[in-house]
Amino acid sequence: MMSEMNSTDGIVARFSGSLDSFDLSAEFTLPRKGVTALFGRSGCGKTTVLRCLAGLSQMEQGFLSVKGHVWQDERKFIPIHKRPVGFVFQEASLFAHLSVKDNLVFGQKRTVGNGQVIELDEIITLLGLEHLLSRSVHKLSGGERQRIAIGRALLSGPELLLMDEPLAGLDKFSKDEIIPYLDRLFKGLDIPVIFVSHDTEEVERLADNMILMDQGKVVAMGPLSEVLSNPTLYIAKGPKTSSVIDVEVAVFSEIDRITEVKFDGGVLQIPGQLGRVGSKHRISIAANDVSLAREKPSETTILNVIPTKVLHIHLLDGGRVNLLLLIGHQSKKDGAKFLARITQRSLRKFDFSVGQDIYAQIKSVSMVGGSQTV
Repeated sequence: MMSEMNSTDGIVARFSGSLDSFDLSAEFTLPRKGVTALFGRSGCGKTTVLRCLAGLSQMEQGFLSVKGHVWQDERKFIPIHKRPVGFVFQEASLFAHLSVKDNLVFGQKRTVGNGQVIELDEIITLLGLEHLLSRSVHKLSGGERQRIAIGRALLSGPELLLMDEPLAGLDKFSKDEIIPYLDRLFKGLDIPVIFVSHDTEEVERLADNMILMDQGKVVAMGPLSEVLSNPTLYIAKGPKTSSVIDVEVAVFSEIDRITEVKFDGGVLQIPGQLGRVGSKHRISIAANDVSLAREKPSETTILNVIPTKVLHIHLLDGGRVNLLLLIGHQSKKDGAKFLARITQRSLRKFDFSVGQDIYAQIKSVSMVGGSQTV
């Protein structure tokens, strides 16, 4: 029964039915805070799900509970103007006749929920808006407009923040400018954030969790690292397939200018000084940048040659293969995992098999905003 789904203090959602000739059947649960990317090909139903969460659209069958409060079931439907939701669209809809500060203050006047209370001064600082407050919205860049739209949404005290491809309309310069502000902002929020995206770089940088959709259905959901490293999903079949691992800076060598980072199951060495000892970062390993060997290579310029265990082998089109690897020969199954992409010919030549202990040579690691050859 849908009424029995209200068993978490996070988000429980189920929407099914037809809307404008589009069939949707999506069900998912999310934690009470953190950033979730709603990801998938164009036309898969991402925006429809977001509209259902906001109350802009109503499916034939629906259930939605946010932090234990039912917003929709078979007996009730809370309309959009009564839902404590902040909504940020692809195009920032600011009031042209108001200054930047007045646009922000307008958000404070629309408080409808009991969400996290963020003071105006805090929002201004977090989003770097100090020098823009008196400016007309006509004199803002695309990235600046979106920062203000996000700030206004948060100042309404929402219990849920929804973002419909908020960075899609920005050029690369504007996107690179706004992402650090969002990264810092999201880390301090005590509410769930769901954002629609079809850009894997945005997702890798900002998301904690992912809901992967295809043809109106949820095909996978969970922590970002788990979904991205699932070798059977369509997201793992493209030419830019990658896996993410959260790491912590352990030590920096002044002599070699190498940073050693640690994570569940092992360590990696990365050129350059990546941050202070103890600071947290996220790395991305492209599946095409991993080569495999049955024995540990004795002579190589590649710094990161690490022991791994083969967990899964998935054949792809075009003579390619994805292998899911667990770091460490004796690691627990909940340790860090990543994908490697090799040819079917190499698979046959080296006779790799599930459960086998092998070595992975990681040629490069992508940090936030750049790539390092290792």
